[in-house]
Amino acid sequence: MANTTTRGRGAGSPARRYLTAAARAAGKRAEQARQTGDGGRAAPGADGSVQPAAGPGGVVSGRTLRAEDPPPEGTEPDWEAPDWEAPDQKEPGPEEPEPDAELRAGVPAERGDRPEGRRSPRRRMAVCAVLAVLTLAGLVVAAVLGTAYADGRRAGEGRAGALAAARKAAPAVLSYDHRHLDRDFAVARGHLTGPFLEEYRRTTTKVVAPTAKKYQGVVTASVVTPPGGGSPAASVVSASPDRAVVLLFVNQVTRSTRVDGPRVDLNRVRMELTRTSGGWKVSAVDAL
Repeated sequence: MANTTTRGRGAGSPARRYLTAAARAAGKRAEQARQTGDGGRAAPGADGSVQPAAGPGGVVSGRTLRAEDPPPEGTEPDWEAPDWEAPDQKEPGPEEPEPDAELRAGVPAERGDRPEGRRSPRRRMAVCAVLAVLTLAGLVVAAVLGTAYADGRRAGEGRAGALAAARKAAPAVLSYDHRHLDRDFAVARGHLTGPFLEEYRRTTTKVVAPTAKKYQGVVTASVVTPPGGGSPAASVVSASPDRAVVLLFVNQVTRSTRVDGPRVDLNRVRMELTRTSGGWKVSAVDAL
């Protein structure tokens, strides 16, 4: 039988060494079979396995090993398996810097780590810009609130002034007497302003005065007062610092040669007023 050569033990695992030795033994058997020729061809055994052919003198030239059988005890494979184990990972020594430390060495310091005196000028400019915007916004808000407060106060004062002016103007504008028309119309014009003043002048001159003289008309107007007493029936519909709308309930008593006795008309009058340098003046009158 072929001698088994013993070599140094490999560093691989036993299973790996065993497989390597089996492969080498199979290669040797194939080489010996080629050398023996036809006379030394292997024949199947009784159990169906292939037995190695006998050499000259009937000596078996080799031994058969199965890949799944372990090697005989006391023998070692004649192939030195290469060392496939990965090299040991070298741990960093106490003097070697850690990777994280090397990476951190190139990273700039955080903003919070900078000294107070080394802050960038860009950051100071941004802070100043924000403060300027906040200051400007505060001034704008204060101005708007101040204007709104002043307008509200003026509107409150205007409501009272417009209501008083409407109560006083209604009897003068809606009344006349044929015996002194010029005086009555002049008093009425003192409560009017704007385009309505010219409209009143034109209407009284061309329509009201001729009719009043012809029929001796006398019209007396007054704002309705509740029977139990109290303020006249007038209220502010809307008001702003310079304009107001007032609704009044007005009684008109008419006497003329065209009617027998006085005639009483209850009217609702919508009066618009405008603040002028001379106070609140009537700018429009509509009968509802």
